[in-house]
Amino acid sequence: MAADGLGLGGRTIERDAKVTLIHTNDLHSHLEEAARIASYIKEIRGRIEPDRLLLIDCGDYLDRVRPETEGTNGAVNRALLERLGYDAVTLGNNEGITWTREQLDGMFDSAPFPVVCANLKWAETGSEPSWMIPFMLAEKDGLKIGLLGLTAAFNDYYRLLGWEADDPIETAARLVPELRKRADVVVVISHLGLWMDERLAAAVDGIDLILGSHTHHLLETPLTIGRTTVCAAGKFGFHIGIVQIEKNAATGQIGIRGRCIPTADLPPDSDAEAIVRSFREQADAAMNGVVAHLARPLPSDPARENPLGTLLAAALRKSTGAEIGLTNAGQLLEGLSAGAVTKGDIHRICPSPINPCLIMLRGDALRRALEESLLPEFIDLRFQGFGFRGKQLGTLCFDGMEVYADETRPPYERVGEVLVGGIPLEDGREYAVGTLDMFTFGVGYKGLKEGRVVRYFLPEFIRDLLSDALNDADALADCNAPRWHLKTEQGAS
Repeated sequence: MAADGLGLGGRTIERDAKVTLIHTNDLHSHLEEAARIASYIKEIRGRIEPDRLLLIDCGDYLDRVRPETEGTNGAVNRALLERLGYDAVTLGNNEGITWTREQLDGMFDSAPFPVVCANLKWAETGSEPSWMIPFMLAEKDGLKIGLLGLTAAFNDYYRLLGWEADDPIETAARLVPELRKRADVVVVISHLGLWMDERLAAAVDGIDLILGSHTHHLLETPLTIGRTTVCAAGKFGFHIGIVQIEKNAATGQIGIRGRCIPTADLPPDSDAEAIVRSFREQADAAMNGVVAHLARPLPSDPARENPLGTLLAAALRKSTGAEIGLTNAGQLLEGLSAGAVTKGDIHRICPSPINPCLIMLRGDALRRALEESLLPEFIDLRFQGFGFRGKQLGTLCFDGMEVYADETRPPYERVGEVLVGGIPLEDGREYAVGTLDMFTFGVGYKGLKEGRVVRYFLPEFIRDLLSDALNDADALADCNAPRWHLKTEQGAS
């Protein structure tokens, strides 16, 4: 990179030009931050001509943890994208694998902004949906800017929803030369993550700029890899990315300079806030539908076995056809009171867009996970991501299994007899376990990371299973029976 921070690509254009490119990523339905971004966009539109401004989002603009998003099938997010006047967006995994085809059609059909993604196609037709294009050319201030969208190829999920996700680097290698012939500047709108962006920059010639996302990296100073500049603006709308693309008047070369600015001190845009309020009313009405009536409350506690966690574990076991159902108690943020339970209640206590999963797990790995779930460092573990939108991991709740443990013994020596279907656990045998997809990503209990995935279940979320279980009289009657049998300093529990 040159001393002034200008990365020079060595190509000339016909006239002096200067384009301001603003990029956002991984907002995850942080609607308050979206309103602050809207105020910045309004201000910058007041001083930069439309012909010199380009606004791009790199995916995961939506997140179903947000009631306004869940209750309107993403309509509030689309309305904000329209309000801000985005020139192009790409699909993140939170759009692509947490919404069905019908929901995406409803969200993006007739959208006034292009959805740009080159490595996703409907499996049945081999073509993009009508609302998606692989790449586009945007002409700004005399510059022809080629925009190519790429998203993470999570085919284990995408195929279950009817998509086929091609390898993003192979896709770029095929399309960038074509785009290079037609554009002065080639920009990849990437929802691949920083490590893949680095690989892409090194592997594919001809990319001037990668706008990154997915792994939530904040690059306050862009990376330079060969002739490619890599930018990323963090997560949740806490920063806005700004890139200057310009012609160096002295040399006739293309230069790229990027930075990020924080949004915390920006005032929210009143029009954007009004949009959110309007859709919040729609969402509240949609989420007020009653899904069950409870004769008695169902408590929840992340630190110990509880009826609601056991009910979810039983639902996972039943829905996946497994021998054992297994969930972390921290997946449930609150218990449920007696009386009517609404869709909004279920979403509030179980907001994570997590899918059921069937894995095969050896008995010794299962035993290790059980030992881990008795330790504070696991119970109190706090993290976000991998679909998890809770506060702490919590202990394990399960069904189809009984565990006898002595908490007065040293760590990793506490679990004694384990019965699966009334038969002692065999360390060398594989067991069918119905659990959460997030455990297959290597997060949480280390013992569960060793499971062999048999199947992910889409599009259902674990909260859908929980709703069904609340209407299962047998499961409700059984979820109060303990599966853990613990000896503590105070005695047996």
